[in-house]
Amino acid sequence: MNLELKKAIEQISKDKGLDRDMLVDTLEEAVRTSVLRRFSEDMDVEVSYNDETGDIEVYQFKIVMEDGDVANPDTQIALADARRHDPSVQIDDEMGFRVKVEDLGRIAAQSAKQVIIQRMRDAEQEIIYEEYKDRVGEIVSGIVQRRDKGGWIVNLGRTEAILPKDEQIPREHYKRGDRVQALITEVRKEGRGPQVVVSRAHRDYMAALFRREVPEVDDGTVQIMGVARDPGSRAKVAVLSRERDVDPVGACVGVRGSRIQNIVQELRGERIDIVVWSPEIATYARNALAPALVSRIVVDEEENLLEVIVPDDQLTNAIGRKGQNVKLAAKLLGWKVDIFTETRYNEANAIGRGLEQVASVAEVSIETLLAAGYQTLDKLRRATDEELEKNLALSAGRIADLRSAIHFLSPVVEPEETPAAESGAEETE
Repeated sequence: MNLELKKAIEQISKDKGLDRDMLVDTLEEAVRTSVLRRFSEDMDVEVSYNDETGDIEVYQFKIVMEDGDVANPDTQIALADARRHDPSVQIDDEMGFRVKVEDLGRIAAQSAKQVIIQRMRDAEQEIIYEEYKDRVGEIVSGIVQRRDKGGWIVNLGRTEAILPKDEQIPREHYKRGDRVQALITEVRKEGRGPQVVVSRAHRDYMAALFRREVPEVDDGTVQIMGVARDPGSRAKVAVLSRERDVDPVGACVGVRGSRIQNIVQELRGERIDIVVWSPEIATYARNALAPALVSRIVVDEEENLLEVIVPDDQLTNAIGRKGQNVKLAAKLLGWKVDIFTETRYNEANAIGRGLEQVASVAEVSIETLLAAGYQTLDKLRRATDEELEKNLALSAGRIADLRSAIHFLSPVVEPEETPAAESGAEETE
């Protein structure tokens, strides 16, 4: 039996990856607990495991007392009784007595076994938690086991993970036994053991796939600056090269598209646009809105808004099917994006555009015109030269240029003279 116990400890340590000393400590503590339950909680007990023989040795310790002074026989022994074991013993000495483990009985032995099993289970779960919590952001592969109310349970080997419904790629179906790859997004401590959560829809999963497929991304030469996904349909990935002679887009696409195709296949045909990142938001937005061509972009930093003007025939490309292109671009940029055709924008901003041109001719800023109360060309026209000189600090020459510009942009239509015959006026010779 002792050799069987020794073999069991060796086997559990090997199979479960548990520390052998920890198993021995757990065994000793479990036996000690059973002894105290079986006999008395007051007992002073020491348990040790003999590594050579596989024996569990249990000793009970008692203090030697004067005959007749023994108050607790579980912790004390009379001098006369003690000297039957050791004639040289003295008062206040501590004596150890061997306790037969076999005397624990069937119930106590079973209790010890349950404690050992639970302790090993707890230790194994702690090891698994420590292992997987450091693997958040890593791609793992597993076998689909069964359907759960929250998603699919995936066997990772050492433990199980859950692939929640909202972390699956839409229209992707699984069956038991399928091998699936996913990204570890979270590891939670729960009563039944660590809960590993994986995702195939997370944007970081795509970034992890690029790190795996593109060496330049893995070594940091090409950096992924952002990812926006409509899982299973389309995605935009912003990249930046840290070296001038490395094309970030070409590195990610690979020869004849080999690298990007591996990622597309793993994501069940998800279309991927690779975008060059730029610190200049307008340039970055132009790249993000590809394949649409952009005429110009008005940046409103206070509102975190981009007004994007495109040629009339590019509106469909800019917005995309069901608004997908502009939504992904906005998500990638982190800005609100409004799309206008040139015709619509020009109509909506005709007055403002005229003010900009007049301000340019007069060499004053549009802000200066607005602050002085001239929000329209008509207000500028009605202002006297003295008012313009005072409010805008303009010279006579600049005022003349300003009036010429106003007349050019918004000429005054003089009323036609009414014929005398029609007006009823009499002609005089």
